[in-house]
Amino acid sequence: MRPEPRLGRAKGTYDLDALEEQITSLLDASKRGAAIIVEGLRDKRALRSLGAEGPVIMASRRPSLDLAEEAAREYEEIIVLTDWDRQGEEMARKIQHHLQATSVPADLDIRERLKRLVRKEIKDVESLDNYVRRMREQSGP
Repeated sequence: MRPEPRLGRAKGTYDLDALEEQITSLLDASKRGAAIIVEGLRDKRALRSLGAEGPVIMASRRPSLDLAEEAAREYEEIIVLTDWDRQGEEMARKIQHHLQATSVPADLDIRERLKRLVRKEIKDVESLDNYVRRMREQSGP
């Protein structure tokens, strides 16, 4: 028995709606001044391409303890948005652990929701802007 098709919704638009919601949450936080921690320059460029206006901190080649302490001194809200591969998972966990010792909690919720939405299609933050663009084009005007 096949499941009932969703009426009025094209294939993939549910995923696009959910993805757009997460991107909007991320951009709103960025606009408020939340620092977004990413792994490298390509990740930062992808976020800028999506419209992130606030601070984006690159974590590559920095000890996670130093990064966490510096970010906690400068920002009241920190979003960890590392890749969803093994290295990114490890980095997110370390940064979160180090931030627990400060008064600034690490927000990994947006990362987890994005990961669930795109994990089958892309594996990293640097691909996010192109993926979002492609999904928007597929959904039509």
